[in-house]
Amino acid sequence: MVAQVSPDCSTAVTICDNTPVNSGTNGYGVDDFDDADTSGCLEKTLSGAIESNSAWYRFRTSASGQLGFNISVDESEDWDFALYASDNCDNLGEPVRCNFLDNDDENKFLGVGEDPTGNTENINYEDWLEVEPGEDYYLLINNFSNVNSGFSIQFSGNIFVANPYDALDCFINNTLLGPPIAACESDFVELDATTSDAISYDWFKDIGSGYEQIIGENNATLEVTESALYRAMVRTTTEDIVGEVQVYFTLNPIANDVVDSTYCYDDEFIDLTSFDAEVLGSQSSDDFVVSYYATFNDAVNGENALDVNHFKTSGTETVYVRLSSFENPKCYDVSQDFNLIISEEIEEDFPLVVYQCEGESNVVVGDDTPDTSYSYMWDSGEDTATINVPSSGVYELTITNAIGAIICSETFEIEVIVSLSPEISNVIIDDLQEENSVTIETTTNGDYEYKLDNGAYQSSPIFKDVLAGEHIVYVNDLNGCGEVSESIVVIGFLKFFTPNSDGINDSWSIAGWDELTDASVLIFDRYGKLIKQLSTTDPDWEGFYNGIQMPASDYWFKLTYVNNDGARTEAKYLNSHFSLKR
Repeated sequence: MVAQVSPDCSTAVTICDNTPVNSGTNGYGVDDFDDADTSGCLEKTLSGAIESNSAWYRFRTSASGQLGFNISVDESEDWDFALYASDNCDNLGEPVRCNFLDNDDENKFLGVGEDPTGNTENINYEDWLEVEPGEDYYLLINNFSNVNSGFSIQFSGNIFVANPYDALDCFINNTLLGPPIAACESDFVELDATTSDAISYDWFKDIGSGYEQIIGENNATLEVTESALYRAMVRTTTEDIVGEVQVYFTLNPIANDVVDSTYCYDDEFIDLTSFDAEVLGSQSSDDFVVSYYATFNDAVNGENALDVNHFKTSGTETVYVRLSSFENPKCYDVSQDFNLIISEEIEEDFPLVVYQCEGESNVVVGDDTPDTSYSYMWDSGEDTATINVPSSGVYELTITNAIGAIICSETFEIEVIVSLSPEISNVIIDDLQEENSVTIETTTNGDYEYKLDNGAYQSSPIFKDVLAGEHIVYVNDLNGCGEVSESIVVIGFLKFFTPNSDGINDSWSIAGWDELTDASVLIFDRYGKLIKQLSTTDPDWEGFYNGIQMPASDYWFKLTYVNNDGARTEAKYLNSHFSLKR
């Protein structure tokens, strides 16, 4: 049975809470837009007017909250809608929600709010309305394709959670029996023709062959259980009043059992529509819509449907099913749920890069804390969680987990890299400055960290603000392949001196060696001949050897001292060269 339809705004069909709409369109009656080219997103159609095959409805809100609606159509057809916030067809204004898009994606729904199937990519939906009580709206539904199989309208939104029975004002319709009634089988539907000065009531029913009186029904109310047109004839003291109403009962859908499903963990999605056939059973997808929810309450309210491309998470997730009638979406079944069982993610809790120290004959790779429920297989054929490998290279480990009848596996590549032990090749000491610095150089560029004396390790080989005296520098391999150290001395000395008795740089000496124990300096000429020995009690050389002035030339020195272990040692890494100029 098709509900009442009006192609004109002036005779728009009233919708209130108990009247989901199922209807079709055929023509557009009068041109409600007076030959206008556009109204909001709507444009002229092949009819020469904005309307092509139109149906007009009106409703009034009686509560506040979020309001939307779903228009279900044949996915091969092209439908449009416009919603006007107005109580007057002569002053509709611009629509507050409007959709004129074609249906190339073949969606089953368009409207305001959210696609009830959870299809978040449906572009035929406009944003929710936020409404207050007493707001009037006109809704135009237009068929652009001129071929239509009808439609149904279901209102939605959280406004119906707090006000499930009175979110839309039924008193907007002041006819005797009110607007058309769309009900679900087993619903209690009572028609009420109560009139204050009534003398008698008679009831009639038309199931397609004309009205026939219902014998014995003479009360002001009538309980109905069958789809039909009903008529009440009320005789009053002054007149006879006749009211008619259409009542249509929709069969309740029956959701069938869905078997729990098991999946491997990965970054993919589950297509929830793959369960539709199980839910529907022998019922047709043309008659019913399946949607899925994270909670039972959401399923009952038809809110927050899960995206049909549902992201998988490990563990067990219960999905709640709602099976609704296209004809009357208020007829639904939420009796079924099922579990999605997702395996745990197989993660590597072992290093994927392993360093083999120089000189080691082999190194252990793999999972040294294996999960006893997993199985392990290497590309070499070994089936243990760890293996010994003799050389650098890439090794593949496949870890498998069985969950029910599903086998899940992940393959990991483990790279073995030879790490050379650290070796200090040079220490550059910038001395005789306000801020002395030390830079450590190594023979290879490894994964190293550096330390001076008892300080903390650092990533940089450069140390600044180093005090004069003896120090120990360390180089440590971060991959566990050893640590080396060197003892160094930070001192200062002139790179040249001019013993000409002018009072400037007349002698050569060491600065900072008083920080050393029993320090001694031996000075040599370019041929290696010992020229002078300095000590802390005789710290200066004025350029003489046995009382004879030495010529202008280059000279070298060697610094020794007693280290912390009590042994006399030679200071390394000194640039032990200076010049005598005359």
